[in-house]
Amino acid sequence: MFQTILSSHIDIISYSEASYQIIEWAKRGESRGVFSANVHMLMEAYDSHEFQAIINNADIVTPDGMPLVWTLRMKGYKDQQRVYGPSLMLHLLAAAANENIPVGLLGSTEEVLNKLAARCKEQFPGLNIVLQISPPFHPLTDVEDRELVKHINDSGVRLLFVGLGCPKQEYWIANHRGIIYSVMVGVGVAFNFHAGIVSQAPGWMQRAGLEWLFRFFQEPRRLWKRYLFNNPRFMVLLIGELIKEKWKGG
Repeated sequence: MFQTILSSHIDIISYSEASYQIIEWAKRGESRGVFSANVHMLMEAYDSHEFQAIINNADIVTPDGMPLVWTLRMKGYKDQQRVYGPSLMLHLLAAAANENIPVGLLGSTEEVLNKLAARCKEQFPGLNIVLQISPPFHPLTDVEDRELVKHINDSGVRLLFVGLGCPKQEYWIANHRGIIYSVMVGVGVAFNFHAGIVSQAPGWMQRAGLEWLFRFFQEPRRLWKRYLFNNPRFMVLLIGELIKEKWKGG
C-alpha cells in the first residue's frame, strides 16, 4: 500500500515490514530496488518526469524524512513512523548476519568502505560482506558496466547497499534492476555515518524534522541549494496539494 505525495509514491510501511520483505527477496536472489525518500528526492522527482517514473517503479520507497511522515499522517495514516535509510541499513545488516545473507557495499571511497566494513562486522558478528566496490567517478562505458555487473553477480551478493547519493544511486539501481541478482538498497550518506566519517544529527533534531539544518551546517557549500531552495518550494507545493485534495473531498 502506498500514498502519493507530489505525484511520487511513498509506501505505508514500517522497519519490520520493510526488513522482512527485503530479506525474503534477498533469500530468493531476486533483483529489486529499494529507496528511502526525503524532500530532496521528491523535489528531484517533481522536476523530472524520468526520475519520478523511477521512484514510482521502485519495489519499496520508505518515508525517510519527517516532512513526509507528517504528510502521510495528515493524509490519514496516523500511525506512520519514519523509516530512515541509515537505520533501515542497520536493521538489514542485523537480519543478514542472522540469516547468513551475502552483503555488498557499492559507493564512496575505498577508505570509507574499509572503515564501514570493519565497523559493521564488529557490530554484527557473522556478517558476510562479500563485495566492496568504490566505483570511478566518471560514467562507466558499456564494457566497464558489463564487467562490473559480472563482478557483482559472481560475488554471490544478495543484499547490495548502494551509497552514491541521490539521484545518482536511484538511476543506477533502476538501470541495473533485472540484471543484478540482488536487492539493491539506496542508502545515500549512510556509508559516511556508519563509517564514523560524518556525524548524524542528534535524535531530538531528527524527530523535530531539523536534520536538514544539522547537515546544512556540516556542508553548506554543497547542500545550500538542496535545503534553502528545495525545502520552501516543497512546502508551497505540498500546501497546494493538500488544499486541492481537501477541496475535491468536500
